[in-house]
Amino acid sequence: MTLVRRAATFVRQSALPALREPIYQWMLFLAGLMAVGVGAALVVFVKGLGITNLTDLVPWGLWISVDLSAIALAAGAFSISAIAYLARRKELQPVAKTAVYVGFVGYSIAMMMLLLDIGRPDRFWHGFVFWNIHSPLWEVTMCVGLYFSVLMLEVAPIIGHWHPVEQRFPSISHRLGSLHKLTPYLALVGLCLSTLHQSSLGLTYGKLVARPIWYRPWPMAISFYLSAIVGGMALVTFISLVAGNLSPRARINKVVLDKLAYTVGWAVLFLLVLRWWDLMSMPVDYEPAKSEALYILTRGRLAFNFWGLEIVLGMVLPAVLLLVAHFRRIERVRILALALVAIGVVAYRWDTNLVGQLVVFGQVPGSDVPLFTNYTPSLVEILTAAGVLAYGLLAITFGVRYLNVIDHGEVVEAPAEASVPAAMVPSSYR
Repeated sequence: MTLVRRAATFVRQSALPALREPIYQWMLFLAGLMAVGVGAALVVFVKGLGITNLTDLVPWGLWISVDLSAIALAAGAFSISAIAYLARRKELQPVAKTAVYVGFVGYSIAMMMLLLDIGRPDRFWHGFVFWNIHSPLWEVTMCVGLYFSVLMLEVAPIIGHWHPVEQRFPSISHRLGSLHKLTPYLALVGLCLSTLHQSSLGLTYGKLVARPIWYRPWPMAISFYLSAIVGGMALVTFISLVAGNLSPRARINKVVLDKLAYTVGWAVLFLLVLRWWDLMSMPVDYEPAKSEALYILTRGRLAFNFWGLEIVLGMVLPAVLLLVAHFRRIERVRILALALVAIGVVAYRWDTNLVGQLVVFGQVPGSDVPLFTNYTPSLVEILTAAGVLAYGLLAITFGVRYLNVIDHGEVVEAPAEASVPAAMVPSSYR
């Protein structure tokens, strides 16, 4: 009875007043959405993938699209870390801390989605034990697993400096914090592993002859790799700017972030050129299944996603907003442009994943006849995906609030132009 009274007192004196703050209301909402997602996932595990709208013809749906998007948007971990530590740009090292944490969260989202998609999560280890060296997916599995381990080592110092860990477990805190010395070496390993699996994800699609719209090995590999770099850098910069405006615990260096935004602008412009070249390089003459899929992408059910979200809002508009100094100096415009870049990368992964499955070859003796399919995510797919995304947002919020993942040093206002002096770096990173 005493325990119940203590719990009631704690709720009345601490929990209820805390819920009046918007940050805790936001976290409670995300926790509730996570609970719904867990419930939906349990239903999938019990009843199987048959309750989803996935089929033999459309085996990769919403979950794989979220997985691909999460891996792409988490790529800031290796791209920014590589620039900061391998290119010796010390002003970016505090931002690399943010990028590593965002990358860890992104890859954990991707792995959760994969556990759902394989249908038998108890067999997730098969890919690491039963090797199929001729499959790009095997290489992706190995590299993703190894890179996630690298990210855990890079995130360990952040956990070690968490106040409860420092107070209660000082020896563990010291050991975890000492792993920061390995950061340059981990950045090199992460760059190699990320380059391999980011490009191999595109190659997985590009080598499938039975899906003609995908069958472009090298363009697909390059597009996947470059879009990951663009999306990852954009998301890290976006989260940093938003957190700097919403949380007093976040310290951002707007000079450095302005440089990153400017770099994202040029990168997304290059991605636009590559995407346009890839589209224009497709044959004009009729090819079974490829021509139909190209019609669906550019003039059919995916046309709005492709032209509206991916090309115009995801590439053209952000490139203009980030490269023209008049627009970039306005912080809200800069934040909007970075968000649009991330949305454009997600739209690209969704369009690419889905269009190749909407038109496939039917097996008719003596000829190849295109077979049209359809896919709409079921409610259970949407709820599970929403729960996993809620976990990602909650993890980012927790990191900003309690783990000090956004501490870029002295708060400096960004000038109008991109060519600015290097910002002050905290002493702990020198």
